[in-house]
Amino acid sequence: MFKELYEKNVSTVAKSDYDALYEEHQKTLKAALKIERRLHKIMKMSDRILFEKLDANEKYAKQVKRYSYIIKQGDSQGKALLKTTYDLEELLKIELENERLLMQEIEETQKEVVFTMGAIGESRSKETANHVKRVAEYSKLFALYYGLDEQEAELLKQASPMHDIGKIAIPDAILNKPAALTADEFEVMKEHAQIGYEMLKHSTRPLMKAAAIVAHEHHERFDGRGYPRGLKGYEIHIYGRITAIADVFDALGSKRVYKNAWKDEDIFPYIQERAETQFDPKLVEIFFEHLEEFVAIRDALKDEFY
Repeated sequence: MFKELYEKNVSTVAKSDYDALYEEHQKTLKAALKIERRLHKIMKMSDRILFEKLDANEKYAKQVKRYSYIIKQGDSQGKALLKTTYDLEELLKIELENERLLMQEIEETQKEVVFTMGAIGESRSKETANHVKRVAEYSKLFALYYGLDEQEAELLKQASPMHDIGKIAIPDAILNKPAALTADEFEVMKEHAQIGYEMLKHSTRPLMKAAAIVAHEHHERFDGRGYPRGLKGYEIHIYGRITAIADVFDALGSKRVYKNAWKDEDIFPYIQERAETQFDPKLVEIFFEHLEEFVAIRDALKDEFY
């Protein structure tokens, strides 16, 4: 193009101008070709990057699709697992409830057996079932005011009917003698505390263990002159100390084959005078502080046969 331009305009364009223009053109052309090569290289690189990116995206999309499938499967399996877990939880709740009802039935049966056995022991000495009911109620009241919690107070209430269970081994001639016992007869009578303990001591159940303590210690005295072991003061278990005063209070006010029921004006001084000798003084204090409640229990559960 520059050569044609020179030939057409030879009269007006100097050769030196042509050569300079041509040289400039060559430089420009080279620069353009260099830029073109770089651009081509960049384009190729861009295509490769784009391809790799697309390839990566495709792989990613496949992974997403795969994981999505797994998640859906997992979700389905998870729902099934959750349903199974829920069903198992419901089944477990049913089983636990059945177990609870069974244990409740066992406990109620156990309490009924304990009470019945206690009543049998008392009936052999011509005492009524209401005696053990009253002693049970007195014992719980004493326990609560003494500071035992509700659960332990209830345990003592359920155990106390067994306090005289050992009497089933005492001969009728002694047990129901309508007069004062001789010294030898009284020694035989005292054996009922140890016998009752021996009958009950082998059980590991809390109720029977408490009953064993009550049977063993309800004739111990605070001054140490009781039986069968001559325990003194706080050596005597609280169950024994409570049952002792509850039993005596009820026995004094009840008719027996060997005596008539005492009047309150005789009972109350008897108990008051024996604080620190026969009875725990704190229990005597509780008795008189809440006397109306004890009397109310006695009146609500009067003997049916006397």
